[in-house]
Amino acid sequence: MKKENTIDLKRREFLKNSSLGIAGASLSSGVVGTLVAPNAVATESKTVVTAAHWGPLGVVVENGKAVKSGPAIPTVIENELQSVVPDQLYSETRIKYPMVRKGYLANPGKSDTTMRGRDEWVRVTWDQALDLIDKEFKRVRSEGGFENIFGGSYGWKSSGSLHSSRTLLHRYLNATGGFVGHKGDYSTGAAQVIMPHVLGTIEVYEQQTSWETILESTDIIVLWSANPLTTLRIAWTATDQQGIEYFKKYQATGKRIICIDPIKSETCKMLNAEWIPTNTATDVPLMLGIAHTLVTQDKHDKAFLKKYTTGYAKFEEYLLGKVDGQAKDAEWASKLCGVPVDVIKQLAADFSSKRTMLMGGWGMQRQRHGEQTHWMMVTLASMLGQIGLPGGGFGFSYHYSNGGAPTTTGGVIGSMSATLDSDTTNTGQSWLSKSAKISFPLARIADVLLNPGKTIQYNGTEITYPDIKLIYWAGGNPFVHHQDTNTLVKAWQKPETIIVNEINWTPTARMADIVLPITTSYERNDLTMTGDYSMMHIVPMKQVVEPQFEARNDYDVFAELAKRAGVEDKFTEGKTEMDWLKFFYQSAFDAARKNRVLMPKFEKFWEENKPITFNASEKAKKWVRYGEFREDPLLNPLGTPSGKIEIYSDTVAKMNYDDCRGYPSWFEPEEFSGNVTPEHPLALVTPHPYYRLHSQLAHTSLRQKYAVKDREPVLIHTEDAKTRGIADGDIVRIFNGRGQVLAGAIVSDNIIKGTVGLCEGAWYDPLDLGMSEKPLCKNGCPNVLTMDIGTSNLAQGNSPNTCIVQVEKFTGEAPEVTVFKQPKQANA
Repeated sequence: MKKENTIDLKRREFLKNSSLGIAGASLSSGVVGTLVAPNAVATESKTVVTAAHWGPLGVVVENGKAVKSGPAIPTVIENELQSVVPDQLYSETRIKYPMVRKGYLANPGKSDTTMRGRDEWVRVTWDQALDLIDKEFKRVRSEGGFENIFGGSYGWKSSGSLHSSRTLLHRYLNATGGFVGHKGDYSTGAAQVIMPHVLGTIEVYEQQTSWETILESTDIIVLWSANPLTTLRIAWTATDQQGIEYFKKYQATGKRIICIDPIKSETCKMLNAEWIPTNTATDVPLMLGIAHTLVTQDKHDKAFLKKYTTGYAKFEEYLLGKVDGQAKDAEWASKLCGVPVDVIKQLAADFSSKRTMLMGGWGMQRQRHGEQTHWMMVTLASMLGQIGLPGGGFGFSYHYSNGGAPTTTGGVIGSMSATLDSDTTNTGQSWLSKSAKISFPLARIADVLLNPGKTIQYNGTEITYPDIKLIYWAGGNPFVHHQDTNTLVKAWQKPETIIVNEINWTPTARMADIVLPITTSYERNDLTMTGDYSMMHIVPMKQVVEPQFEARNDYDVFAELAKRAGVEDKFTEGKTEMDWLKFFYQSAFDAARKNRVLMPKFEKFWEENKPITFNASEKAKKWVRYGEFREDPLLNPLGTPSGKIEIYSDTVAKMNYDDCRGYPSWFEPEEFSGNVTPEHPLALVTPHPYYRLHSQLAHTSLRQKYAVKDREPVLIHTEDAKTRGIADGDIVRIFNGRGQVLAGAIVSDNIIKGTVGLCEGAWYDPLDLGMSEKPLCKNGCPNVLTMDIGTSNLAQGNSPNTCIVQVEKFTGEAPEVTVFKQPKQANA
């Protein structure tokens, strides 16, 4: 019998033997008995409702201490992320006090920056820390200006409307004179720039055709580079997990589900879907091979292309090889993507004869020329002619925040404004805020720090890098997020001052000069909604326990700094925490009244300690994305120059970029399975983890469910492991010219041969930082290995899935993972 994937075994064992017994408990209905410990009678016990990205939560508190947590709303499939609130509150990694790096404290703004990450820490009082920060801001602003201060703070921070760390930081920076921000994000860096040229909208953060319509009308679901079982466990606000339930309902219909992915994902297994393994970074050739088959077999929808698109003829010339002499046929595609020729041709036949929904993920655009993947998927869907029909076309958010769950009728709570204006609209997309005076593409941050004054191309414009002297990061973990970690280490030494607000001693906090201890969302009051697209619930995020050690709320920290800068009233508007929450709630209350939906007054809602639920109308349940456009493209044009889907974009073509043409194309990346070397013969793919949200929760007990020999697990094909003498459970060294990491091997056939899978989000844990150009990461952070290069001149997005490596069995005594312990002197 073949050995099963170690992760699967551990996961099944966890699900089978879970002692929580709370998966089906509905706290909102008062069914809290299953959450209360057996000995609760002898103690003071209560259940508090709050929320996080992983959903509405019920937390059991006994004698002032959180002892257990679980779902406040029933879930179809258990979400283990909801079970570790106590771990987060009482973690060994908590930052307890305001801390300053020893060398920096002795010489603020003029210290030896190469000591970041390895210096000792000195405990200071809150007043000392805030005075030091205020003094530094005044110095930097007086010597230069806002263009020397970076406040990007990218990351999945608190899901609350008030205590949104990045929004609060930006609000403070705007109140005190402005700052440099960033454009875009790591999730969809390429897609969100190309899609407006193709469809007239950012597309990747838009509502999808209703799942109710999918269930009724779709014959084939294609999950292309998407793993929704993992990613629907979270949301930018708080997940309602409706998407997982809908996928299960669709599976029950017996209709086809196809997963196109280098890895046989959790979703593929759960849904018993057809797995078509592909080489990483070769989605465009596969789509081109399908498209070529459609044309040569006359199965493309010429009427749709003529009426609803523009520029198809130019693309078809490229597709048929009339531009470069290479027909993009199934045989050509197969050699690149690894999918057999007959499978490619069959996909063309099936997609064109059945109502097909192409559900595209985002991982496939996180590579060099990532703009092409989403553009090509829209082109393929256009050739199939099903866009705007019930259950057909494409969608880029079915795997994200439960896209496709029908939008409810009710009210939407307000949120804090970063720009100090009166706009408190809460769209759930605050990363798109235009609050900075100047900005650069987020994925270029290391390049910015290393090369001030450098000019780059971006979406038809030029951007000149600012000279960053001071970085303030609140929310986010760039030393895990950003590609090519060793280059980032060098770049991080350039600014004079780096300040970090954090809950835990993350890799980023360890690389700062000043670190302030911040509360978790369980130590303060807030509000959030569920679903992002459905807006199904308003959830009270009630304070569960008192702040631990000397932790403070971000809001209070920035209010204090604003006070020192003489702009406290501008920042707070004279409101307390509860004043703001009432204000945000009133926005929803007023909107609900206009929609003839009843909501309780704030005081009653807060006291009742349970979510408010809104319902979707029948119209919302039948909604079809691009339905109105299809019905009448003249009355309902797209936001493109032509008003149609632009398969050829004259705007993009006129940018004259050599790495992004006027139509979707295949550009061979610098590193992928098709150009591996004897030194680095394996491609690397970096999927989302199952038991984390990026790097969040990496320090909790969930780590025990997946870690192999206390390292990140790396998935390696049976044959690739055999040729290297690697057995399941071995510690291995993964390396290339950019760096090296240790990981624990999981030997399996659930990954395409020639590729290894190492999940993103592992905390960076360097051995002997500063002693080596490429220190060994003991914990397995994949970005030590990935390439820090823009997707193209168009979007300058991140491209981690453009990477080749070698893997070998590690011999000798493996160094201890220490990143989850307190750094030197931090307990003082």
